[in-house]
Amino acid sequence: MESVCIKLEDTFLKDIETSIRKHRYTTKTEFIREAIRDKIKDLEREEALLRLNKLYGASKRKTTNKDLLKAGEEAFEELAGNVK
Repeated sequence: MESVCIKLEDTFLKDIETSIRKHRYTTKTEFIREAIRDKIKDLEREEALLRLNKLYGASKRKTTNKDLLKAGEEAFEELAGNVK
């Protein structure tokens, strides 16, 4: 495992420490790792939604509700596959 060093402003660090105590995290590392995981999941969702929007917007033919449902299910399955 590789270590990463970051510098944080005192006020930001105090906010993090308050959240750590409030939500019962055991360490700053645990808190930061979970925050990073959540951010990665958010970015993956955004990318999937952009792909879905591109697919929907790129259609030269009339898109049916059935087509939209299928595309939504495929996007959901892709997102669900990324969740660990």
